[in-house]
Formats: sequence, structure tokens, C-alpha cells
Amino acid sequence: MASFTTEGIQTSIAPYRYERPDASAEDTVTFKQYHPDFKPLVGAQPLFSLLLSSDESSGNPFYHNGCVYIPERDELYIMSDLLQSTSSSRLPVILISRITLTRTQSSVMSDSDSFPVPEIGGVKWMKLRPPPSMPMPACAIRYQKGILFCSQGELAPDTGGLWYMPLGKPPVAVLTSFFGRPFNSIQNVVQDRDGGLWFTDSASGFEQEIRPKPQLPNHVYRFDPQEGDLRVVADGFGRPTGIAMSPDQRTLYITDTAAAHPDGSIDQTLPATIYAFDIIERSGSPSLANRRVFAYALVGVPTAVHCDQAGNVYASCGDGIEVWSPGGMVLGLIEVPGAFSLRHHAVLSQPSL
Repeated sequence: MASFTTEGIQTSIAPYRYERPDASAEDTVTFKQYHPDFKPLVGAQPLFSLLLSSDESSGNPFYHNGCVYIPERDELYIMSDLLQSTSSSRLPVILISRITLTRTQSSVMSDSDSFPVPEIGGVKWMKLRPPPSMPMPACAIRYQKGILFCSQGELAPDTGGLWYMPLGKPPVAVLTSFFGRPFNSIQNVVQDRDGGLWFTDSASGFEQEIRPKPQLPNHVYRFDPQEGDLRVVADGFGRPTGIAMSPDQRTLYITDTAAAHPDGSIDQTLPATIYAFDIIERSGSPSLANRRVFAYALVGVPTAVHCDQAGNVYASCGDGIEVWSPGGMVLGLIEVPGAFSLRHHAVLSQPSL
């Protein structure tokens, strides 16, 4: 069941394909409007579908981060959170879920879509263990003819970095250190139109006891694979995590999740902030300028962050997916049922989003 809330009045909307016949209030996605500009983004009758849930089986956080969609295969790749090993002597692991969608002959359309979407008839789920060379993947993006993974690494030396995995082939190292000094634990990456890779690196792996003591500050980097140009482009973060680029590639958004502790508690005096930077060119090289606060999370911390084609900004926070205009005005909230902790949900949206 989907519902839309505006000015404190909640109106039920007709349910969209939901597999469980015993749907309850916990199976409701609520769209809360804080500004009239939010409703055109989602439409009066937003559609949603629950693909998979582990709540009634293991309860393990298999669907935590990443969410790379391969359209030609209709596949999703999603990273888990840290999963405890059955052996007390072994470190936790992170698994990759490959979710293959199957479509029916019928189609559905919401009032915000300009074309029908083939209805999802079922899913196939497979758990994949990352190769030993690419441990603890935190996030990933579509890259060339495969997927680029952000490997946090583990306690062993010479692990972690950016790894490119062509579909069906072993991963290949793209970048593993900052001129010989290991990265802390790379969290997220975005690619610009010139092929440059902008990524965040924080000490969160050390805080979770899966990485050794950091040898670098918490940084944001840019790497040009063609030129081999690796540089620090921003610093001064408590824990840089999410990263996104505006559709015109003139603004870079970086989230700081320093307020969230590894035990799940929140220190409300520390940053839970999205910062915006102007992407400029100086002496023929890309650079960042005019750092400013773009938004502060209403609840929890902003982890993953994305932009739609109109430049609106979406971030997964403690209460769901918070949405802001390109100018930083809060527009609304997509409230997902259950405990929305960090990045435990994946959202498939239409091209308009």
C-alpha cells in the first residue's frame, strides 16, 4: 500500500503489485510532502514493489548498499552490511547479492511516467562472495562493460581500493593506494563525463575493526585513469561517505556521517550533513571550490546520495529517503517501513528519477 501525506492529512492510494497477501501497515511506503514541488516528482499515485526481504528468514542485512542496475541483463547487484562469521576467529564478511528480475507481458504506469514499464513477475536471488583480492566491497557503480567496486580492504596489507569487474570475469585493480600509502576504506564513487573517478575514503573500516590504523586523513579524491592523475580534492570531513554529481556536472555533493557511531548510536552534535562544492577548472585541471552546507539530515545521517535529471537531491537517512531541491530546500520524504538504518534499502526508480 502506498500513501501520500500532505499538510498532516494522509490519503490512501491504490496498492501496487505486492506479493504478500497479508499486507499490513508495516508494508506501506509513505510519501510525506514538505513542499508542493515534491508531489510532481513522485506523482499522485506513486508505484512501488518489495522485491526481497530477509526480515522473516535470517534477518541479516543483505541489502545494505551499492544497488547497481544492469539494464541489458535486468540485474541488480547489492552489497550487504558486515555479516558475522560463524567462526569467532574470523573477521566479518560482506556478500554481494545478484538479483535477476523477470518480467510479465503486462505493463504498469504511474501518473509521473511517460511510458509503460513491464511489470515484475518474479526475482531470482544469488549470494556471491567477493574474490579474496577485493574484500569488503562498500559500494559500486556501473562502469564500462561491468561494475566498479569500492573495496574497503581488510586487516591484511595491500588490500582495498577501486576494482573493475567485467561481467562474468575476475576483477582487475584500478587503484589500490595513494602513492604507496593504503587507502583507509573507500566508501563511494561517481564518474564524470570525462571518465574521472571521484571517491570518498574514510576511517570507518578502522572504526569497525576490519582495517588497520589509517595512514591517511579522511579525504575525497579524483582519479583520471587515462592520465594516471590521482589527487586529493577535499578534506576536513569527520567521515566522508556518499558522493554524487549534479546532472550538469557543475556541483559535487559529499555527505559527512560523523554523527553515526559504529554501535548505531547518533551523536547529534557531530555532522550529519550534505556539503556542496562547485566543480571548476584551474590550470587545465578539475578542482573543487566554494564548499558550503547544502542540507542537514532531518533524522540520522545522510549516507548514499543521488541526483535526478532535474538536479533534485535524494539521500538515505534515518527516516527514509529525504529529498531536496537543487537549491537545498527540503521537498519531501519517502518513508520506507521498518528500521531504516544507514543504507539497508535499495530503490529502483524510473528514468525520470
